[in-house]
Amino acid sequence: MVKLEGYILIPEQELEAVQTALTEHKALTRAEPGCLVFKVTQDETQPNKYHVYEEFQDEASFQSHQNRVKESQWGAVTQNVQRFYEINYI
Repeated sequence: MVKLEGYILIPEQELEAVQTALTEHKALTRAEPGCLVFKVTQDETQPNKYHVYEEFQDEASFQSHQNRVKESQWGAVTQNVQRFYEINYI
């Protein structure tokens, strides 16, 4: 299993575009083979900070997700997002 946990910081001027794209990104990710858990939630005190928690069945499904994201609208919209993740291979 692969577990990713952390947060993203979205530039304030891009927040609306990222929030709009997030709904589709969540749906597409949750439909991927091997996706066990996928949560992205806005911080209660810092609107441009989102907490991220993911679990994938194995490294292959996690890598497949990463590859899809790079070529997706989400990947394009979040180019300037700062990512702070810890990835654990269990």
